[in-house]
Amino acid sequence: MRKVKMSEKKTPKIYMSFRNNQKAIEVPNGLRTVIRKCIAETLRVTDFVGDADVSVTLVDNERIKRINKEFRDKNKVTDVISFPLGAYDEYDVNPENGAYMLGDIVISMEKAHAQAIEYGHSLVREVGFLATHSTLHLLGYDHEDDPDGEKVMLELQDLVLNNLKITRE
Repeated sequence: MRKVKMSEKKTPKIYMSFRNNQKAIEVPNGLRTVIRKCIAETLRVTDFVGDADVSVTLVDNERIKRINKEFRDKNKVTDVISFPLGAYDEYDVNPENGAYMLGDIVISMEKAHAQAIEYGHSLVREVGFLATHSTLHLLGYDHEDDPDGEKVMLELQDLVLNNLKITRE
C-alpha cells in the first residue's frame, strides 16, 4: 500500500444537514461553510477515507441542557454534544448519497458566544473549534475515558484550525 502525502489526500465530500433551532444568537454569515470546512479538514487530517454524512444543529442553552440531562445524565449547560453513529471505521452508508453516516453534532450558540467572549476570539472561531472537536468524537476520539485522548484531540484541533487559518485573532 502506497503512503499518501498530506498534500495528496482527497478532502472528503461532506453531506451536511444543518438546522438553526435557536434565536438567541445571530448566526454569522458563512458559519455553515466554516462548519463544513472544519468537518472536512478533520476527516482529512485523521486519514478518514470516504465521504461523510453529518447532521449539525444549533440550539440555545435551555435545549442543550435538556439534551445533556436526557442522554448524558448531566443536568447542566454544555457547549457541544456529539452523537456518533459508529466509530473506528465502522459506519453505515447512506443509500441516498453513498456517504458514511458519522452522526449528529449539537452546538449551543449561547454557550459558544459566551466562550468566544471569555477566550477573546470570534464566534466563528469558537464554533469552528466546537465542530472540529465534535467531529473527532464522531470518529471515536475520546478525552474523558482515555488519558492520552485529550492531548491527541488538542493537537488535531489545533492542526485543523491552523490549516484552515481560523485563528484566535
